[in-house]
This record gives sequence, structure tokens and C-alpha cells, in this order.
Amino acid sequence: GLGAYGAHGFKNKDPDDYRIVLYETANKYHFYHSLALLGAAHCSKPLMAGTILIAGMGMFCGPLYYQALTGDPGLGKLAPVGGVAMIAGWLAMIL
Repeated sequence: GLGAYGAHGFKNKDPDDYRIVLYETANKYHFYHSLALLGAAHCSKPLMAGTILIAGMGMFCGPLYYQALTGDPGLGKLAPVGGVAMIAGWLAMIL
């Protein structure tokens, strides 16, 4: 749904290039980590891996979507924390 909005609704509102890049980055990471959640179900600790991945997606993609849609960078400091959480989620899947 967010990919379709980005392709058809968001870009038609004429946001600046940086906001388009933010939106596309958030959408890409959201997509790939949603696929990773499918794999998390098959690892040794699926609840832990899935929870960490979901938290990371929310803290990384959420601020990027928010800034892309509103222009307000106020939540930007959460993105690095979310990135670390997504990495931790991947590690939880392989350990």
C-alpha cells in the first residue's frame, strides 16, 4: 500500500527530491524487512527475531516516512536506533 501511494499519490504532490529519496528508502527497507519476517518464522527464536525486526522497521522506516510526508525532520534521531535494531533482528535470525 505504501509503495502504491509513493508511486501514484505522493510523487504527484511535487515534494522535493530529498523527500522522494527518503520515501523510496523507507519503502525499500520496509519491503525487504517484511520479507525477512517470513524467514524469522523459521529460525530458532522466531518471537525474538520477529519482535526486534518489527521494532527496527518502525523506528527506521517510520521517521523516514514521516519526514518524507511532512517535511518535519523531528523524528530523525530514531532512524539510527531502528537501523541497529534491524541488524540485531538479522543477527537474532542467524544465531
